[in-house]
Amino acid sequence: MATTTLNIQGMTCNGCVNSVTRVLTGIAGVSHAQVDLAGAKAVVEYDAAQTNPAALAEAVDDAGFDAQVA
Repeated sequence: MATTTLNIQGMTCNGCVNSVTRVLTGIAGVSHAQVDLAGAKAVVEYDAAQTNPAALAEAVDDAGFDAQVA
């Protein structure tokens, strides 16, 4: 398993955290996503054979937030 951190802008509440968590854990290969509202970031564990940090950030962007690989 690989781990990456995404910086995420646009989260304002726990509902946003739940949305980002749902998006990330719905991606094939993601085993765990810890989203931090106060820190505006997500730490994601994933299988590098199935996805990559750029794809994770793009999925969060598509959900209406601004994500960048840290």
